[in-house]
Amino acid sequence: MLEHVTRGLYYANVHLLYASAVGVSAWALTSIPLGSATTKYWIWVATSLNFIVPVGAILDALGAPHLTWASPLAIVGDAANRLSRSPAAPMLLLAWLSGSGFLLARLLSRLRAERRGAAAAGPGGPAVEGVLRPRISLPAGIGRVLTDAELDAVLIHERIHVRRRDNLIRLIHELGRCGLWFHPLVWIASSRLAFYRELSCDESVIRRGRGADLIAALGKLAAPDDAFLLEAGIGSFLGRRLARLASPRGRHSYAAANTLLAVAFGALLLTGVFETVAHTACCFIARR
Repeated sequence: MLEHVTRGLYYANVHLLYASAVGVSAWALTSIPLGSATTKYWIWVATSLNFIVPVGAILDALGAPHLTWASPLAIVGDAANRLSRSPAAPMLLLAWLSGSGFLLARLLSRLRAERRGAAAAGPGGPAVEGVLRPRISLPAGIGRVLTDAELDAVLIHERIHVRRRDNLIRLIHELGRCGLWFHPLVWIASSRLAFYRELSCDESVIRRGRGADLIAALGKLAAPDDAFLLEAGIGSFLGRRLARLASPRGRHSYAAANTLLAVAFGALLLTGVFETVAHTACCFIARR
């Protein structure tokens, strides 16, 4: 039993080591003031999934007999061995389970509250509801607040959320965060996903030449005559969004930077997965 615990800890440590390296790379690449928000959004989506989905373990299990060149990381193995035998191990397990349980309960409570609120009073502003079957919900009377052009700009933005299944991506990340709550990069990924999720949808509005209409809509929704729309302008990094919406930059100005960002991140991601496999397949080989 102890041997299985040690192996599990070893794999988790190696996985998080290289997932962390990929996370730091994502932070560095997306901090460069070049490239589109859409490309940066997908970089963070891939970073999140790399933390949550143990791709290395899957590849190890499927191809371990062919990975005889794999070698363990001695320093990580020693740490896993000491931790599994440490008197503090049960307390650490209890702390992890407590943190995970608390965050999961909070997530479920928020989802229930959102569902009850939407059913009772409708959306506070234009929003996408649903996870598997997302739909755009508009508050009653929004046509009195926005012009047709402004409402169309808002709908362009919201349709991107629907098409990409952003609510599902967000939920997957939040579920993964419940298990990886102790890792600061997972929390950074949460904020970066939220940041680029909105900016990337705004880019679709900009490409259609409707940035000014969305600026006007956000201004009205942030301080409307009707109080029920007040929540629509809160959050979403409004100042940064307005600055980008006012920019004349279009799709083609980002093409070269997007390619460089995608290639660089893709290479780093594949390297992280390869290194994880290279240092964990030995565990699967040893068990056969």
